[in-house]
Amino acid sequence: MNATAPKNSATTALEQVAGELLDSYLRDVRARRISQRYLPSRGAIVEILESVLDLMYPGYFGRQDLNAGNLSQHVEHMAAALLPKLEREMEHCLCYGRERETAPPEFGECAPRAHELAEIFLRRLPQIRALLIRDVQAAFDGDPAALNLDEIILAYPGVLAVSVYRIAHALYDLGVPMMARIMTEWAHSKTGCDIHPGATIGAAFFIDHATGVVIGETTHIGDGVKIYQGVTLGALSLPRDANGHIIRGKKRHPTVENGSTLYANATVLGGQTVVGADSVIGGSVFLTHSVPPRSRVSLKEPELRVLTRDGAAEPDAIYFDI
Repeated sequence: MNATAPKNSATTALEQVAGELLDSYLRDVRARRISQRYLPSRGAIVEILESVLDLMYPGYFGRQDLNAGNLSQHVEHMAAALLPKLEREMEHCLCYGRERETAPPEFGECAPRAHELAEIFLRRLPQIRALLIRDVQAAFDGDPAALNLDEIILAYPGVLAVSVYRIAHALYDLGVPMMARIMTEWAHSKTGCDIHPGATIGAAFFIDHATGVVIGETTHIGDGVKIYQGVTLGALSLPRDANGHIIRGKKRHPTVENGSTLYANATVLGGQTVVGADSVIGGSVFLTHSVPPRSRVSLKEPELRVLTRDGAAEPDAIYFDI
């Protein structure tokens, strides 16, 4: 007998699927990455982020037996372990960017710049922590339900989202946007709060309840701003060039000046839109034009018209019904 055994149906089906997938890969270059050397590691970047959070809030997320005697050694050990991980992922990010834009870089070409950026980032950590302490205090001061700062650091999703944003913004500022974006999207998946690392956010920033908040890349937020769940600081319809491509690199998102409060589900859109200092934007308001300082903007319902922090009318405030 010289008969060839027929292929079973499972083998045939697998060959068909593999062939169709291969054909798809070859026909459409999108969403594939082959014949390229560099790609940042999402897992490694999340590990870096968790280490930095441990340095920002010692005793909360990592080692919990810290005391005055071992704290110095712990911090030195954490920083020493963090540096080579930062350098490696920054090198991958830098080379990834060059590989996309030009010819593949030579082996080791991005390493010196990665080393320089990693050291700059580490030197900025004390400044980042100083901002985070003010954010944590703002959360405690702004939420009467909070029992203490420990609860805020351990439990509040808005504080976690802002903490990750502060870390990622420093990386974005150093020219490592892929690493920064992976960090903030990790926070987005954990907290439901989407803050682009390119946004500029002042000190003492508090997001209450957090879920559904969106803050776009070119948003500018001043000091002492408080926003609630569902707030969107977004863009109007995006301008396009003659070929129909989105025009990038322009300010698309609003400015919120010092001391303002935006209540739940408020939407503020547009790169030229400015919420003046110490304003209050009411819940579910849809705002696409600027308002001056100390404005009170609400939906057109008389009983809800006057919005103040203490419930009393402010005679010098400017009120808008929309």
